[in-house]
Amino acid sequence: MRASRLLTILMTLQSRDRVSAVELARDCQVSVRSIYRDIDSLSALGIPVYSEQGVNGGYRLLEGYRTQLNGFSKQEIETLFMLGLSGPAQELGLAPAMSEARLKLLAAIPTSLRTHAERFQSCFLLDTPGWFTEKETVGDLPQLFSAIWQKNPVSFHYQSWRGSSQRVVNPLGMVLKAGSWYLVAQSEGQFKTYRVARIRDLNILNQCFESETHFDLPAYWQQSNRQMEAELYPNTAEIKLTAKGLRMLHSLSPPYVRQHTQIMQTDDAGWTSVTLPSGRTEQAMAEMLRFGPEVQVIQPEALRLAMKNVIAVMRGLYGDDESPPSR
Repeated sequence: MRASRLLTILMTLQSRDRVSAVELARDCQVSVRSIYRDIDSLSALGIPVYSEQGVNGGYRLLEGYRTQLNGFSKQEIETLFMLGLSGPAQELGLAPAMSEARLKLLAAIPTSLRTHAERFQSCFLLDTPGWFTEKETVGDLPQLFSAIWQKNPVSFHYQSWRGSSQRVVNPLGMVLKAGSWYLVAQSEGQFKTYRVARIRDLNILNQCFESETHFDLPAYWQQSNRQMEAELYPNTAEIKLTAKGLRMLHSLSPPYVRQHTQIMQTDDAGWTSVTLPSGRTEQAMAEMLRFGPEVQVIQPEALRLAMKNVIAVMRGLYGDDESPPSR
């Protein structure tokens, strides 16, 4: 275990300019005191590691020092080949580099593992769009990727549901979500998300912006998703569902609604009381109509009234001369 930890510390020092004892302890899941002992052991083995004091201090390797350790395990090789399964690298303009990196990795690993790695790659395919949806065509991904990497501001026209507007932003990262690319950027001191397919007339500005050293893209994306879900479903609805309606609820509702749904008692007629998140009246009505005769809306009254009105209009369209079938 300690030998593995020493190797992890060495690889971390080689891949990063500077790292603190606290960060190493967190990554290795040991105490800071253990890291101190490990650093002393590396120094005793002749590894040129030294410390820098101060607020931004930490451990680092002597400039130019590199180890030739490259003993990949089978699982590590599988993980590396999973990184380049398909489409995204090509959309970002990185397909040639990904292909060259794959060839170099195959050349670096032992012959006994080479066939295994090639077979592993042939067994998996990444298909990001959801069912019955077309993949978005976006032509600005390589330019955006370059601007993010070079820290160049960008300007563009953004086509939202409100209309088209001119934006100038500092691009910080991109996210591929369900087959759609999103740009995360800073604009006027705020972090915002833009759907890349709605960006028009992209222009990379010939200047650099200051890096957001504390910006955490995964944390921002998770928080943004939670905020969007809360905005889409600000209300609560009380409904009754048949047994078939309960099955439809599980298959038709998004994860957020399923996670916050409360299923209560079932009455003698077979109707089950359910409380669940709902959107504003028009959105909620459209979602309830998908259940057809398997749902009764109890509350809020505005939603119940909207359902009555739309059902009355539909009866007028289809006629009400026939009695409804018995349930």
